[in-house]
Amino acid sequence: RARRPNTRVRRRTRHNHVRVRRLARTHARTSRRRRRGTRIINWSRRPMGGFGRVLRGVARHVRARVGAVEGTNARVEMSSRGVCAAIARARGVQTRGVDRAATQERDGGRDDARGIRAHGFSAHAAASDIYDDTLPVNPFKIVDEELRAIGERMRKAVSSDIPALSTASEYFFKLGAEGKRMRPTVLLLMASAMTNGVMSTGVAQGGWRETDHAPAHQAPDDVRRRQQRLAEIAEMIHVASLLHDDVLDNAATRRGLRALNLEVGNKLAILAGDFLLARASVTLASLRNTEVIELLSRVLEHLVAGEVMQMTANPESLSSMDHYVKKTYYKTASLIANSSKAIALLGGHGEESAQAAYEYGKNLGLAFQFQDDVLDFIGSDSLLGKPTLGDLKEGIATAPVLFAVEEFPELSALVERRFKHSGDVQRAHELVKQSKGIERTRALAQEHADMAIAALEKLPAAESAYANHCRRALKELANRAVNRSK
Repeated sequence: RARRPNTRVRRRTRHNHVRVRRLARTHARTSRRRRRGTRIINWSRRPMGGFGRVLRGVARHVRARVGAVEGTNARVEMSSRGVCAAIARARGVQTRGVDRAATQERDGGRDDARGIRAHGFSAHAAASDIYDDTLPVNPFKIVDEELRAIGERMRKAVSSDIPALSTASEYFFKLGAEGKRMRPTVLLLMASAMTNGVMSTGVAQGGWRETDHAPAHQAPDDVRRRQQRLAEIAEMIHVASLLHDDVLDNAATRRGLRALNLEVGNKLAILAGDFLLARASVTLASLRNTEVIELLSRVLEHLVAGEVMQMTANPESLSSMDHYVKKTYYKTASLIANSSKAIALLGGHGEESAQAAYEYGKNLGLAFQFQDDVLDFIGSDSLLGKPTLGDLKEGIATAPVLFAVEEFPELSALVERRFKHSGDVQRAHELVKQSKGIERTRALAQEHADMAIAALEKLPAAESAYANHCRRALKELANRAVNRSK
């Protein structure tokens, strides 16, 4: 028979049980704090004695005082080596509630890799801030934090309590499936390019970089928040049009993924697009601006009109460049153009500035689509995320084909029958390759990119270095639109 443990063994066993429970509680508390974004000093690696509790209390006290201390020269000296280590580590703790602007000011406005002073990285940057114009500018990096906040809000906005609808509507808003996000980037940069340093208090504190958790129907009080809502609306309208286009075109891939219509069927894909338009309409109504509502409603009209023009064009129109450019404006450029104009109106700018923003968006959208036409012939399936020669296979004559018709009249017959006969797609591809259609389309794209850049020069003189920096970014976007490979 096993011998009964003596008193010392029983005491040690009971002590170990207490220690395990204490470590479990500490681990759970640490995990919760880490999920809230707080780094934790864990003093419970061993059973906590009286002196250990004192050390933990000191660490908590220092951690609570760090956010209120200005400067980095504050020192606390204590005799205990453990307490000194705790204080040193506590100084490095950053919680979500720390005022970022004060922290950046204490750091002395260190320059980042883009030549932007840390404390000037906002829409209210003063004219004294330094931006190195000799360094290349990354348009997407400038608004990266804001794009993340908008993306998080959109993922919540398109969710539904109906599982099938929620899965379908969130398909292209998931992390990694968001695409280039060009439209919200353009709109946020345009908003910053026209601020001239005059923004509201909430924006001046950088709060606009945090996610807006207000309901979609609630009207934002801040100018920048309203402009962010418009960026969300533009992206939701764009994604809804993609879902509808993929059904109409029987697409197989989109953004490197299987098209939604193949995943859930045509009916649910169309309904998901309608759902996104409905959510965008609710957000649009919250802006309480009839002129902006009219502009975005016109965009929806243009999307439908452009698709119908493409489907019902007569043989003469199929070979007309004017018809093609008008259809391209309706299907692609109208959204960017009218959204850019709406951004200016929401910012309180005059009609001339709003028209300049419209011209930029219109020409940028056309340049982007003409470059798409080029890539459809010379691009890579893996880079584009969709098959090449897709337009020809769908019976659509794009700009390279229309230019090639002028050199090879036999191509006109193929265009009029929408490349339906066997071998039409291959023959059209060969003739376009032999012609100057691709080069002329590139030149047309560059022409519209130059017109977009020229439109920015019509904006009033910027009064802040940050606004000028964002205008450089908009010019860079125009150049990238025609020099990209995907």
